[in-house]
Amino acid sequence: MKNYLFLLLACCLSAFARPALAQAPTLSPIGVWTNSEKKATFEIYQCGDKLCGKIVTIAVPNDPATNKPKTDNLNPDPKLRTRPRLGMVFMQNFAYDSGNKWDDGKIYDPESGKTYSCYMKMESANQMEVKGYIGFSLIGKSQTWTRVK
Repeated sequence: MKNYLFLLLACCLSAFARPALAQAPTLSPIGVWTNSEKKATFEIYQCGDKLCGKIVTIAVPNDPATNKPKTDNLNPDPKLRTRPRLGMVFMQNFAYDSGNKWDDGKIYDPESGKTYSCYMKMESANQMEVKGYIGFSLIGKSQTWTRVK
């Protein structure tokens, strides 16, 4: 009887463990990326149990009008308008969903000062779709990012 209960418990536990193993990502967005415009490069990295992203290079790092480093001058929070764009964390809180997709994140656009809901979905080892949206993900703007390294 003890062996039967042990076998039944083992089968139940393995049934619950299998979906978790099937959910593991096969491709990772961790690394350095650029968008199709190649205005900047972005590093996606682990931050706690989520993924975040920061700006690591800017093609035109200085403001042409002042010749000083570009800042977050359009941020809705006046206290943040003087922070530099270079090194800025602009993507936060991405959690793995399924199918090589990280969801429930936020992406901040320093060129508009707006923040959007966002997901990242790996299309291949060196390409991913990044989609920012308001409300539902069916409506929004997608970009294809290419891995730099």
